[in-house]
Amino acid sequence: MTAKNIGKTISKRLNEIGVFTLADLAEMTPKVAYQKICDNYPNKTIPKCYYLYSLQGALLDLDWRDLPENVKFELLEK
Repeated sequence: MTAKNIGKTISKRLNEIGVFTLADLAEMTPKVAYQKICDNYPNKTIPKCYYLYSLQGALLDLDWRDLPENVKFELLEK
């Protein structure tokens, strides 16, 4: 997948959980995708903020650092 915030590692991990397009990610939601990635790597620390923000930013075509604060808050609250 080629999208803002999605590098080789995140793309590989998304592919492992069946996400190959932004439409796949939107359907699954960033929160569920993050949880599935964590489930695939139980002994690895997967940075919550970075992954959630990156995935949501990809959907919004925004750099993860440019997400509005309310969006960041909602992602962490879910």
